[in-house]
Order: sequence, then structure tokens, then C-alpha cells
Amino acid sequence: MRAYPSKNIWVVIVCSLAVLLATSTTATANGRWVQNHPRRTEVNARLGNQNRRIHQERREGEISRPQAALMHKQDRQIRREERQMALQNGGHITRQEQVMLNRQENQISREIGR
Repeated sequence: MRAYPSKNIWVVIVCSLAVLLATSTTATANGRWVQNHPRRTEVNARLGNQNRRIHQERREGEISRPQAALMHKQDRQIRREERQMALQNGGHITRQEQVMLNRQENQISREIGR
């Protein structure tokens, strides 16, 4: 009968640690996204600009709906990459990562203006 109370204590400890870990991870993740790093801002501003250009080209009939959808998909992929890179680097991206993302954006930008 003595093992039963100690089992309850272990359950409480494990549950408490799980809750503590979950809340600290969430707080840390939220803190990372609050930061505004200039390289991230530049990459995301370019993505927003490209999004507007795609919409404008689509409205004007210069690109088809499937072409616009593909370009939006490529932009979303770049944005996902940027977020993953920032998550791994404490809320910012390195200069090399920015260069790589800019090259990807340049390729899509050239497709928009065709």
C-alpha cells in the first residue's frame, strides 16, 4: 500500500514538468517572433511586394490563374524557409541565408515581369 501514494506523487511531478515545459517553450517561441530583425524585415517586405505584383499582373490578365497560383506557392515556400531559419537562429536570419532567400525571390520576380 505504500507504493500507491508515491506513484501518485510521480504522476503529479511528471504532469507538472510537462505543463512547465509546454508553457516555457511557447513563451520562448513567442519571444522569438516578437523581435524585428532588419534582414527578416527586408526579405518579408520583398515577399509582400511580390505578392502585390502577382495580384496586379493577374488582374491585368498578363498571367493566368495557374501561373499566379504557382508563384504564390513559391512565395509561401520562401516565407516558410525564412521562418524556419529564424527559428533556428534566435529570431533572425544570417547574411548568407538572406542572400539565398533573395536569390529565390529574384527568380520569382523575373517570372512575374515576363
